[in-house]
Amino acid sequence: MRELTDTPSGGLGWLDAAGPEAEIVLSTRIRLARNLQGYGFSARAGAVDRQAVYERVRQAADEIPQLRGGVLVPIPALRQRARQLLLERHLVSRELVGGAENTPPPFAALLLGTPESLGVMVNEEDHLRLQSLLSGLRLHEAWELIDGLDSALAERLPYAFHPEFGFLTSCPTNVGTGLRASVLVHLPGLVLTQEIGKVLQAIAQVGLTFRGLHGEGSEVVGNFFQISNQTTLGQAEDELIDHLQKMVQQVIQYERRARGVLLRDAPEVIKDKVWRAYGLLRYARALSLDEVMNLSSGLRLGISLKLLPGPSVLTLNQILVFSQLAHLEQMTGRALAAPEVDAVRADYVRRLLEADAAPASGAADPEP
Repeated sequence: MRELTDTPSGGLGWLDAAGPEAEIVLSTRIRLARNLQGYGFSARAGAVDRQAVYERVRQAADEIPQLRGGVLVPIPALRQRARQLLLERHLVSRELVGGAENTPPPFAALLLGTPESLGVMVNEEDHLRLQSLLSGLRLHEAWELIDGLDSALAERLPYAFHPEFGFLTSCPTNVGTGLRASVLVHLPGLVLTQEIGKVLQAIAQVGLTFRGLHGEGSEVVGNFFQISNQTTLGQAEDELIDHLQKMVQQVIQYERRARGVLLRDAPEVIKDKVWRAYGLLRYARALSLDEVMNLSSGLRLGISLKLLPGPSVLTLNQILVFSQLAHLEQMTGRALAAPEVDAVRADYVRRLLEADAAPASGAADPEP
């Protein structure tokens, strides 16, 4: 495993829109929380413990096939923009990059494996946060990947485990399996038909919860919802995943039904909404991030209902990530002052949509 002190180029395979149900499900993520015996957890861990965990994990990573061909990124060694890039790509948590104070924990690191959908956060809330992140609805495939990585690490690292309670974690809600499975879904039909409240209430009653696009504490924008399991104690991993799979499939059915109702009862209103969104994104000279998220939600709906010939879902996924501040600054090569961010964002979105609309012209993809 090679060390990298700049932003890794990988970790974006989840944007490719190649997974099942990609028109509604953007991505599937599974995380496992693990800690090592003999070292303080979370806030109780001093620099000595954190360094020891870091060194042990790094050594283990060099010995297993899933990680030894990947990269190790020491988070404190990264510039602020590079840390924010990782956060915008959903590869790390806000806690790992330092939260609001932007000061990463000592000896915090990200390991990206092979395939690049596998990763490990080191010295976050727990000593280890193992992660698999895939395009579309692929819970069982994501679990197989992360289970294989977990088993390989468990052969080389002494996990903190209790015979009655299971894996021990810093937060009591993760004790047991330590598993958090989530699916990022786009639900404009349920929002527009005002059925979303009933659906969210129903999933809460069966042990699931929801968050916004950027996880815990984030607001819902662009009609994106992360649906995940709420508890990890008392059930096996495959039971938790099967339950989430079943519930998400039901939500997808409700969303498809709602989209059908919109197309049946208000076709001209929906067409106008979709084409207005496309027009603004294609020609606006200034766009806030919330505007981009909400307008691109209209485009996603239009593509699904075949009201627009394009753009592709891949293009919309790229907009979702690359129109954020750190990616715009990487594209321009400089820090952006507040007044010009919206203009740079609008310019990027225009160029990307123009390239998508004319692939035969050979126009270059303006990916940052």
